[in-house]
Amino acid sequence: MTNEETAIQNTRDTEQPAPAGPLAGRIALVAGATRGAGRAQAVELGRAGATVYVTGRTTRARASEVGRTSETIEETGELVTAAGGTGIAVPTDHLDEAQVRALAERIDREHGRLDILVNDLWGGEHLMATSVFGKKSWETPLADGLRILELGVRSHVITAALLLPLLIRSEAPLHVEVTDGTAHSNRRYRENMYYDLAKNAPIRLAFGLGQELAEYGGMAVAVSPGFLRSEQMLSHFGVSEENWRDAIAREPSFAIAESPRYLARAVAALAADPDRARRWNGKSSGELARVYGVTDVDGSRPDAWAYFEDVIHGGKEGTPDDYR
Repeated sequence: MTNEETAIQNTRDTEQPAPAGPLAGRIALVAGATRGAGRAQAVELGRAGATVYVTGRTTRARASEVGRTSETIEETGELVTAAGGTGIAVPTDHLDEAQVRALAERIDREHGRLDILVNDLWGGEHLMATSVFGKKSWETPLADGLRILELGVRSHVITAALLLPLLIRSEAPLHVEVTDGTAHSNRRYRENMYYDLAKNAPIRLAFGLGQELAEYGGMAVAVSPGFLRSEQMLSHFGVSEENWRDAIAREPSFAIAESPRYLARAVAALAADPDRARRWNGKSSGELARVYGVTDVDGSRPDAWAYFEDVIHGGKEGTPDDYR
């Protein structure tokens, strides 16, 4: 046992009583939890009482290619614990098979199983403006296109392949794939071949894995936030969560934006549902919210994908307020 693992065990031995909540005793992994929806899902699972392993590439000592040092995986772990769960930060590059195997071995050694696997890996936003938006596939530098597929597809496949053997030991395995766009909205071409493949692949992953997990009493689901007010998006518009509406003048559709906690609350509710027999493949935060009765931080229930489908693409009369 490493010094870090010994310290964690000693802390557990002297801690106050185990957290209460609908997910108390559950073991979760949120892969890609440094920021955005991944971080929020980790925190909400912790708020419900789960022990949550959180992984990502940006640490207090080193930044990933995303280039942001303002959010770290250690901070996410601390936020999970502060919310009432047990957060365990494990810096991991999910494109490195050896690192992911080591992560799986650690969870096996410490708990012997995994109950909830959230696959929220991405980290490709820095490639969007230069290599995706407005570019035909042949105009996208091949190295950038392949990197998009590594970040958005290969990392998900490696993680699923190496963590599912632990997940099927659970009495009710739950695998969550996080992508951009619902199965319905992603019938439209997503700007660029590489991005289209990267954001449709998790939906098919969830569909296929759902078939396989059913034998073990489990399910897989692909979920999507809408127009996400992530830390990166807020920085892009030069606003904060407190004054995010100031960005609407620059981008009117930002009026339909949602906080990362919206999807996170929906996923936590799904994880706590003892009767989640139906597979929610390709659903959005708005759709899950309606079923589980959750709201965003302002009490609204934004449905960005319906707004884009009806108003932006469909020409229907309506405003973002009509879809909140």
